[in-house]
Amino acid sequence: MFGLMRPGVWLAAAVVVVLSACGSKPLSHAPVEDRASVPSRMDAPVPVVPVKQPPGFENAGKAGFYTVKPKDTLIGIGLEAGQSHKDIARWNSLENPNRIEVGQVLRVTPPVASEGTAVAKPVASGAAIPTAIAAGSTKPASTPASAPAAAASAPATAPAAATAAVTAPAASGEEDLGWIWPGSGPVLAGFDEAKNKGLDIGGAAGDAVVASSDGKVVYAGAGLRGYGNLIILKHNNMYLTAYAHNQTLLVKEDQSVKKGQKIAEMGNSDADRVKLHFEVRRQGKPVDPVKYLPTR
Repeated sequence: MFGLMRPGVWLAAAVVVVLSACGSKPLSHAPVEDRASVPSRMDAPVPVVPVKQPPGFENAGKAGFYTVKPKDTLIGIGLEAGQSHKDIARWNSLENPNRIEVGQVLRVTPPVASEGTAVAKPVASGAAIPTAIAAGSTKPASTPASAPAAAASAPATAPAAATAAVTAPAASGEEDLGWIWPGSGPVLAGFDEAKNKGLDIGGAAGDAVVASSDGKVVYAGAGLRGYGNLIILKHNNMYLTAYAHNQTLLVKEDQSVKKGQKIAEMGNSDADRVKLHFEVRRQGKPVDPVKYLPTR
């Protein structure tokens, strides 16, 4: 029968047979993935990396503390705070004083003073001490009953006089240091709080640079940019003096010096000419040295 069919009819019949065979097999569909049950990378929790805070960050902004800025050095911080860089290193337990980081917060006042603990001051007379204690005492008085009447009849100026006796010598000792000029040359540039934080004194290379008052060397070196070979003297808890651009330093750190003692020789280190740059710092703040030095 197939042999009698025409070729076109035969081909059509073959296609029908093939399709019938395919239709008889069950169709298999591709597996469907339930994406709702698979966690997405975007939905996965992001691990929280703790931010490393600089040392002392909890004291930022507090009185008696300083936050390190770019290009700061411990020597410069000490000059600005009116303190020895060694003291600041000790107060902050710095193993390497040359390694401080931006944002680090440093204590720049003595721990006891920053906590408000009273510091004893010298007094002119021992008689003022019991007067101050009695005035501030909260204990019942053990004096006879006539004592209040005697106190009431005392002059009204007595307490003020007692206070003056206690404070005046301390203030005088801190402020009156008997300053002298650190160099004999002419003044090349005066004090300008914004541009020149001291006096520039002229002279020749090798001229003597002397201590302006008794003090202790808290820095001697060339570690502060712009100052060259520098000496910093601490005179008391109030005042520092700085002597910059020297060619030779004649004293060492922690050495005590006397007023008028030669501590360096004038030079031009880190300067455009031979000169002595002299600063007076009152509690770290630069002040006009002319107001402290005697008139020439």
